[in-house]
Amino acid sequence: MKHKSGFVNIIGNPNVGKSTFLNAVVGEELAITTPKAQTTRHRILGIVNGDDYQVIFSDTPGIIKPAYELQESMMDFVKQSFEDADILLYMVEAGENDLKNEAFFQKINQAKVPVLLLINKVDTTNQEELEQMIQHWNEKVPNAEIYPISALHRFGIDKVFQRILELLPESPPYFGKDQLTDKTERFIVNEKIREKILKHYKKEIPYSVEVETEEFKEEGDRIKIRSIIYVERDSQKGIIIGHKGAGLKRIGTEARKDLEKFFGKKIYLELYVKVNKDWRKKAEQLRRFGYKE
Repeated sequence: MKHKSGFVNIIGNPNVGKSTFLNAVVGEELAITTPKAQTTRHRILGIVNGDDYQVIFSDTPGIIKPAYELQESMMDFVKQSFEDADILLYMVEAGENDLKNEAFFQKINQAKVPVLLLINKVDTTNQEELEQMIQHWNEKVPNAEIYPISALHRFGIDKVFQRILELLPESPPYFGKDQLTDKTERFIVNEKIREKILKHYKKEIPYSVEVETEEFKEEGDRIKIRSIIYVERDSQKGIIIGHKGAGLKRIGTEARKDLEKFFGKKIYLELYVKVNKDWRKKAEQLRRFGYKE
């Protein structure tokens, strides 16, 4: 039996449901999801293995026009996803008409690999509107196969996956057959903590935050974790901690519950908040946090 393997890279505007799709197809909450734009900052691989296939899904940040150094690095992850894709998944949401960056849109139309255009959130529309959307995208991206889906409700996911298996090139696996992602346990911890900050804080606070896990120690059926939440200014530190530490405690409690579910072990989580002034604009700090090589 011949083995198939390849990279299936997911691209699209912010908040169209790329991370929700990744989690649905992988069957694990690998990528964090919130209603806020720029929730995904890194390129995250989710690996689906079968006896004769390995599908490597790549979730990427939503396409934006960069305003500062961190966002430049995020768009570099998107550029990379065009370069190594065996299949491109271009995801839009119901009612959307354009990609925000014309240069990326041209790359989709000129792609030398198969393009599957996924119209997500079709549960929010009706049949007549959906038919109009399909016609619109057929004209706009004539090289793409179009699939209506609802990632949140798993509608159409199996059909897309079967088509991916048909299109995958023959290849040995790129990763171990028991591997779920290319990311470390510490990365998963960082993202779960950041997800709670995105959920509970408004305005600039969530975008000024980075998380670094200094300790991840497994001791039998429990894991001891110590993580640092970095902010850009002293005033932000106070907001994150909250009155009598209530804000930080809420983040820790919610993150711990998610991590216990993910790792299947008892979690002991210590959180600290430190100031790392203007880290989003500094190349050496972006390298430290994994946004640059």
